Amino acid sequence: MSDDDELVARAKRGDAEAWRALYRDHAGRLVVWLGTRPLGDAAVSAEDLAAETWLVAAEKIHAFHGDSGEFAGWLFGIARKLGSNVHRRSGRRRTDPADLQHLDQHPTIPGPEAETAVKDWVVRLLASLPPRERDVIGCREVVGLDVEATATALGISSVAVRVAHHRGLRRLAARMPAERISADV
Repeated sequence: MSDDDELVARAKRGDAEAWRALYRDHAGRLVVWLGTRPLGDAAVSAEDLAAETWLVAAEKIHAFHGDSGEFAGWLFGIARKLGSNVHRRSGRRRTDPADLQHLDQHPTIPGPEAETAVKDWVVRLLASLPPRERDVIGCREVVGLDVEATATALGISSVAVRVAHHRGLRRLAARMPAERISADV
């Protein structure tokens, strides 16, 4: 058993230090990934949903069977299901996602606010993808999960992850402004 596997086993036994270590390892990536997903309800932030995910994980850790490599997929799967619930609720309330009219524009704001503008542009660009491709790109490129953890988190096969990843990257490349692509080459 590796040290990471022992960390998960200790968390299952209720060890608070093990939970802190797991939180340090996964919390930031979870919030970033949730921030790339349209939640549909402006009242629910990625941070709120991440906090709820950790609460559910703490309640259900006794039922988790796997090693440390599978923990991230399990945790992100919980977040995906909670996010789907928020999205369904907002659909019943007839709330609309953010306006995506200006997808093909990239920010050119000089100064410290440029970083925020770039992040907003990336989120809008990801939101333009079909849901499966958006989720896979978010897991693989934004959060850094591997194919297997992404498959577990999203409840799909590894082959479906690879296909959606390829298609999503191809769509994103087609939407990139020509001057950005030529500058990168």
